[in-house]
Amino acid sequence: MIDAGAVDAARLQFAVTALYHFIFVPLTLGLSFILVAMELTYVMSGKQIYKDMTKFWGKLFGINFALGVTTGITMEFQFGTNWAYYSHYVGDIFGAPLAIEGLMAFFLESTMIGLFFFGWDRLSKGKHLLVTALLALASNLSAVLILIANGWMQYPVGSEFNPVTMRMELTSFSEILFNVVAQDKFVHTVSAGYVTGSVFVMGISAWYLLKGKHIEFAKRSIRIASAFGLASALSVVILGDESGYAVGEHQQAKLAAMEGMWETEPAPAGFNLIAFPNEAEQKNDFAIHIPYAMGLIATRSTDTVLPGIKDIREKNAVRVENGIKGVLALEKMKQDPSDAQAKSIMLEHQKDLGYGLLAKKYSADLNQVTPEQIKQAAHDTVPQVAPLFWTFRVMVLLGFTYIAFFIYAFWASGNNVIHEKKRFLRFALWLLPTPWIATSFGWFVAEYGRQPWTVTGILPTHLSASSVSAGEVWASLAGFVLFYTGLLIVELYLMFKYARLGPTVLTEQVH
Repeated sequence: MIDAGAVDAARLQFAVTALYHFIFVPLTLGLSFILVAMELTYVMSGKQIYKDMTKFWGKLFGINFALGVTTGITMEFQFGTNWAYYSHYVGDIFGAPLAIEGLMAFFLESTMIGLFFFGWDRLSKGKHLLVTALLALASNLSAVLILIANGWMQYPVGSEFNPVTMRMELTSFSEILFNVVAQDKFVHTVSAGYVTGSVFVMGISAWYLLKGKHIEFAKRSIRIASAFGLASALSVVILGDESGYAVGEHQQAKLAAMEGMWETEPAPAGFNLIAFPNEAEQKNDFAIHIPYAMGLIATRSTDTVLPGIKDIREKNAVRVENGIKGVLALEKMKQDPSDAQAKSIMLEHQKDLGYGLLAKKYSADLNQVTPEQIKQAAHDTVPQVAPLFWTFRVMVLLGFTYIAFFIYAFWASGNNVIHEKKRFLRFALWLLPTPWIATSFGWFVAEYGRQPWTVTGILPTHLSASSVSAGEVWASLAGFVLFYTGLLIVELYLMFKYARLGPTVLTEQVH
């Protein structure tokens, strides 16, 4: 039997390190293109203030970039230390985009950031602008390749199971590259990063205006950040809708949990604006229900039925039963590759093999699986509802808040009255931490909503882990938390230090 404690510890370790890492990633993505906009304005106008803006916000970008790289490296090592069977089973597929990311995007990004900081007096205006643009491009290229790998875990295409090698193997890299789920995740995630960068610039600039410091610098920073942020916030919502459509088409269990949709409704299904999910009784104790809304959003039609949680679990119970037959046949093939009957049964149930493996969580011998264990395995195919339901709604609420925030900022900045709006400036300062809440909740919805799978429909999480003890994982987790917390303290100290100094840091010696 699998050591459930070790699996849970490995999951927690990856979640913690990923969340620490993602403190730095969205700001890197967002600031990179804001730097391009600022430097482009400098090149076109020739005004020194825009060069100062690029160099100052670039300094904060560099601090954040360095710590983002440091926290990201250890994540990949966990695939070998904590998720060895996962790496063995799908490494041919998952490793390809990550290898390209390391060889292309990371090296390009690292080279360009060096030229960005040390090339101001050695490169012409146009060449330095090109460096900044390539830095932004590399940051986003890195994100797209990582999200392609993650998108395949959500919706595995371009691959097939090989019963001889007992592994998933790549059949079409182009299908993985243009995976609709991966592409939707990429544009939604990077747009959220752009919002993070914009809120960051506006929050610090608002502090300057409230303190009466660096007035022109702050006003021009807000003007650029509000325009970029408004376009990004609209993109987040629009592309979030596109991502939701892909989830409705390819990950219906996740969608049903996100919406607290226990029963299958006639098309188009309604939308639970607010609800209190009751997992034990499989119902909502209270709900504010908007008729037809969910069906129209998730299917873009009036006649496509969205299955409820109960029906999904009943359907998946059948898939678990069929998958068990396929797994048992596969085990016979391993003992006797010439067994034609076993091969026929395996091929008949090949699409449900992963569902059969879910039952191994409850019985090591699939010949001894009971109907109750099959039911429990099917129950696991839908994640817990309440965590997904509420984190999704907080994320959406913040998304619409940013649209209103940037619209007002864009108007006030365009009319040159932003410095007079003290309440708004204080609100901008208080809003500063919230993009990290929104992006973290977004990742929670994506990853927790995929459970119980590491690779949806193919490899259960409980079978993906390495054969290490829970104690070993907990010990390394404690080390990571201490180390990463130290890095976070360094990041916050440096960010606060240079943000307080403002653009004067470009001309004054800091001790």
